[in-house]
Amino acid sequence: MVIMCARLPEQPRPAPTTAVANPRWLDASEQRVWRSYLAATQLLTERLDQDLQRESGIPHTYYEVLVRLSEVEDRTLRMSDLADRSLSSRSRLSHAVARLEEAGWVRRESCPTDRRGQLAVLTDAGFAALEAAAPVHVEGVRTHLFDQLTNEQVRQLGEICTAVADHLRADRPAGSADAGASPG
Repeated sequence: MVIMCARLPEQPRPAPTTAVANPRWLDASEQRVWRSYLAATQLLTERLDQDLQRESGIPHTYYEVLVRLSEVEDRTLRMSDLADRSLSSRSRLSHAVARLEEAGWVRRESCPTDRRGQLAVLTDAGFAALEAAAPVHVEGVRTHLFDQLTNEQVRQLGEICTAVADHLRADRPAGSADAGASPG
């Protein structure tokens, strides 16, 4: 089968970096680890989302927004800060907040110090929805992640994830959530 694609207009391409010009291919062991990591993270996220939707009617991405708002003083954050904290693009976050507003769980307010800025505020109803959903989420995380690991593996996983996240955060320009990162 041949897949036809529309031809894109010719555009100048940047010169490949040394890493792209001379890729350091994964060996068989690294390839197995990479594929296992992808499967584990995708399947875990999918399962947590299914459990939350079935038991609480809340998608995992919306749950993450509610959690982030619940963790700050006055349950209020600038929309741009909320996007950064939830590793979401501003447009994706705006859509999520609109849906949460429809449910009465979040409201938007004008930022008193910046006319262009908006604040997202977790309502009492939103906090109650979060409290109802939290046991489902924590049980899913415990059952599908932590119960599958030894204490030593949990410690190692924490160190590994921190090392990778620290590296990736150091390379991110400020306000780069618009680069397409999605919430976990």
